[in-house]
Amino acid sequence: MATLGLSEQDKQAVADFRRDVVDPSQTKLVLVDFWAEWCQPCKQLSPIIEKIAAEYADRGVLLVKINVDENRFIASQFRVQSIPTVYAIFQGQPVADLSQARTEGQYRQMLDQILPQLPIESEAGQMAQDLAPLLAMGEEVLAGGDAARALSIFGQISEMAPENEEATGGQIRALVALGHLDEAEALLAALPPELAKSAAVERGRAAIALARSATPGVDIAPLQARIAADPQDYDALFELSAAQMAAGHRDAAADALLAIIAGDRDWSEGKARNQLLQLFEVVGLEDPWVAAQRRRLSAILFS
Repeated sequence: MATLGLSEQDKQAVADFRRDVVDPSQTKLVLVDFWAEWCQPCKQLSPIIEKIAAEYADRGVLLVKINVDENRFIASQFRVQSIPTVYAIFQGQPVADLSQARTEGQYRQMLDQILPQLPIESEAGQMAQDLAPLLAMGEEVLAGGDAARALSIFGQISEMAPENEEATGGQIRALVALGHLDEAEALLAALPPELAKSAAVERGRAAIALARSATPGVDIAPLQARIAADPQDYDALFELSAAQMAAGHRDAAADALLAIIAGDRDWSEGKARNQLLQLFEVVGLEDPWVAAQRRRLSAILFS
């Protein structure tokens, strides 16, 4: 923004803008709110945008309010013709016009679309990098069968980052693996609504449901005898899959469920398929094992 030929007042306005907006925008997303004292819509918007900026501060969002009556030159440079006008600035350039947003939900939706596309430096981003190895360790330990240690790891992560959905979901799954279903459900019930809806927590919810449907310590020999006598005894196959899941034998559990689907995909209103999909969610939809079982399922459904 050139200053040649400007009045001293305008030069000062440019200097202030560089200090308050351009410089911080090199690493943050700066929301510039053009407003005026006489603007009633601006006054209505002010508490909303201030709340959103505070909510997203740890993700690298900063709010700067510019009074158009006191900064006419700056407003003219942005061709502000009506207020409130809100621009998102990154590295000195407008990257989005947020002027149409009027509700918290609309601002959240826009910011959630913008932020992942920019190399923003933020506390949340740094925290995510720091926690990633610990989360990976927790998942590895849980997959290795040491649920008690996994619970400790995920619990420590949750103490550092209470809103980390992966750590919370890991705690729930570790509690399920330990057989502490009531504790897992209590943890789930105490979560704030937004965290409870996250994919990682839904994975924990599926683990609880799957564990509730399984009966540990079942003697599978009678079930196997029934299936040998009648391969279409789907009740026995389903019970066998639940027993195998309770014993931690996911391959055998998947085999039993896929056998039901191959024989009658609509058996008991798709009960076997729903159970299999729930198993996929518990293991993790990105897991290579799930990908292999999905291919088997697709081969059956589309053959």
